Amino acid sequence: MVDSATGDLDGDGSPETVAVVRCHTETGTPPSGVYVLARPATGKGAPRVAATLLAPAQQRSVEGFAVRGGAVTATLLGYSTTDVPRCCPDVRARTKWQWKGGKFVQSELPASSDTAGV
Repeated sequence: MVDSATGDLDGDGSPETVAVVRCHTETGTPPSGVYVLARPATGKGAPRVAATLLAPAQQRSVEGFAVRGGAVTATLLGYSTTDVPRCCPDVRARTKWQWKGGKFVQSELPASSDTAGV
């Protein structure tokens, strides 16, 4: 795991944990996964993955991650073409996920948006 934070994301009064994970490597920038973990439905047992916000298959890395005010924010790093070296992402997108209508909705934040640390 690279980072994690906890907050009530779906408004049910129970906190969820958001985990940013990636494989360790000595070279390059491996893609990240961002997962929402929640208590098991029965209240007993291991936490369950309630949602995948960013799958490693999307080939993005996470920087400046935070959970605040019921939202998850992060800067996603990626590559404009396959010619860009995997060590040096050249695309940045400030992103927000928020619970709306029974699911997490992703939106891009404007470059000038104040996300305090993202």
